[in-house]
Amino acid sequence: MGKSSKDKRDAYYRLAKEQGWRARSAFKLLQLDEEFNLFEGVTRVVDLCAAPGSWSQVLSRVLIKGERIGRASWEDKRYREILRSRAAGRQDLLPGIENEAENAPPPTNAPREGVKIVAIDLQPMSPLEGITCLKADITHPSTIPLLLHALDPEYTGSSTTSLEASHPVDLVLSDGAPDVTGLHDLDIYIQSQLLWAALNLALCVLKPGGRFVAKIFRGKDVDLLYAQLKVVFERVTVAKPRSSRASSVEAFIVCVGFRPPPGFKASLDHPLGAGRKLDGAGGETLSSAVETTYKLRDDGTVEVEFGEDGRAVEGGDVRWVAPFLACGDLSAFDADASHKLPEGHISLDPVQPPTAPPYRRALEERKKLGGAYGKTKLGEVK
Repeated sequence: MGKSSKDKRDAYYRLAKEQGWRARSAFKLLQLDEEFNLFEGVTRVVDLCAAPGSWSQVLSRVLIKGERIGRASWEDKRYREILRSRAAGRQDLLPGIENEAENAPPPTNAPREGVKIVAIDLQPMSPLEGITCLKADITHPSTIPLLLHALDPEYTGSSTTSLEASHPVDLVLSDGAPDVTGLHDLDIYIQSQLLWAALNLALCVLKPGGRFVAKIFRGKDVDLLYAQLKVVFERVTVAKPRSSRASSVEAFIVCVGFRPPPGFKASLDHPLGAGRKLDGAGGETLSSAVETTYKLRDDGTVEVEFGEDGRAVEGGDVRWVAPFLACGDLSAFDADASHKLPEGHISLDPVQPPTAPPYRRALEERKKLGGAYGKTKLGEVK
């Protein structure tokens, strides 16, 4: 009943297994890409908190294999239908569709050259084609040299004082989340600290103009996080993919246009946001070089109007509300709805079972005791 009820409750859970994805979270990245075109011109990517590897799997299929997935796949199918209709001499096509076929170039599936993808997670991850997997902790300073060496084998540095990639990356992704406790305030705080660790790592490897996408938990003080990200990115948007359940507090922060302040050097000894002053042009600190005005709203939120360069003040209790965007149109499945199973449906096994599940030791102990509650003979529990 467990598998059947899960299949009925979540269409994306079933589609992930049918389409060969390691987890349903692959649809979240695909829907984010449809809205923000994240993969345009991208060849070097870092995937943080990657296990079990669904986001890395998307990167492998899109960037390395050159597959067209999601909306791109639908456009390809539509293009072929139009060509077949023309060949059959059908006259019932709408003029708009004819114009669409004439103006749209034929679909291309070309692998990209010079692709480099590094996936990092505390848990071991089954290998993927073209993906360099690292088992490391993104909150630990020693991870940065490992990442830089994985990106560029000739890198030999080990200091955490000032770290920069000789060949920066175009995109940094983070789909990580802590093991939730059920105490929402605590979970939101821990998630924000995980996001901050991912950002400080991204500052070491992102190139100017790069993109950063990370999972967040939306809480009452999350606008402070938006304002902090606005310091180093041109545009900051909060997105909620349709495959993400509406009942979940999760969303994704999409940061576009990485622009480190003048003179900024990535450092884990003095990470961004830890009481650090950023030097602006002319030797002034960022807080004095940027003109901002504040307006207190009735609900207690402070609206910030940025100066000419569009940056917020670093430091202080700054509040800024990022725009919110829902990704995925109404034709997509509703992640919170129960969908009827098709006739003759057969439940599939996971594409990639967990490599090191936290319950493995419990299963081994139960097996030693003769199965569940000692009622099963030794060796029958698999």
